[in-house]
Amino acid sequence: MKKFWPWLRLVLALGILVALGVRLGTGAFVDGLRAIDAFSVAAALAIGLVTTVLSAGRWVLVARRLGLPLTLRTAVSDYYRAQLVNAVLPAGVLGDVHRAVNHGRESGDVGRGVRAVFFERFAGQVVLIGIGLAVLLTHPAPGLDLAPDGTTAALVLAGLAVLTAAGWNIRPVRRALVNTLADGIRLLSLRTWPAVIGLSAATVAGYVAMFLVAARAAGSDATVTQLAPVVVLALLIMAIPVNIGGFGPREAFLAVAFGAAGLGAAQGFTTGIVYGVLALIAALPGAVVLFLSRRAKTEQVEVVAEGLGQPREQELALAR
Repeated sequence: MKKFWPWLRLVLALGILVALGVRLGTGAFVDGLRAIDAFSVAAALAIGLVTTVLSAGRWVLVARRLGLPLTLRTAVSDYYRAQLVNAVLPAGVLGDVHRAVNHGRESGDVGRGVRAVFFERFAGQVVLIGIGLAVLLTHPAPGLDLAPDGTTAALVLAGLAVLTAAGWNIRPVRRALVNTLADGIRLLSLRTWPAVIGLSAATVAGYVAMFLVAARAAGSDATVTQLAPVVVLALLIMAIPVNIGGFGPREAFLAVAFGAAGLGAAQGFTTGIVYGVLALIAALPGAVVLFLSRRAKTEQVEVVAEGLGQPREQELALAR
């Protein structure tokens, strides 16, 4: 089953998009592509720069608190590269896995490097959930009642408890849990968590701004008050690892949410398409990072090969 899960995710995401296309028509998709103009592209790149720097700063704080060296410049470039990989590959987490393992190897502690990225992303999700709950309590989404009842919450907590208890009996899992708990306690410092929360909140504000740009580009005239609860829920839905380059559940949710709010299901679908394209545009600087890192690696291999006196053909083979 594990072997087929990546393909199953793609099939599910594709099925969602096809179902939306059949239900709402392909015009909503085409309208989304046509709606993107120079202003929205410039706004996406600017917002993407701000959110990337904020997220990279959060990563730097967490990594340094855990004893790992990391400069803001390196964090920004690695974050851009991770975002691009997340945007173009299935699952949406492979870029984060790469930067976690790569930073861990460079720092001499892969486990702690992975945990640093885990806590950095986890903090962002916790703050997003907190903001989402606050927005939904003050401005409930019309027609949407997504709050879980007590039975559902109890079942989820019981499931987590069972998984934790089962994993505790496996030595590698137990060691990983102990190390994760120990590093989590280290992050509970007044010199770390307030700044992490602040950076996470500012990052969420950037994501919301991107959604507002997408909604306006898609032709929506809904007020910020109307869009706010829908947007924060959409950001949470995007964490579901069933998508194609981010497309899938987000568009389905926006179509339902916009329809329930009286804004039009097709408008919601178009907004999701515009947001997905703008998010990809915002991550494009990661292509520059990939190119420069590839070039630097090639030059390094050539220098080493030249020092060893190897012929040009072997240099190129090493570079590949």
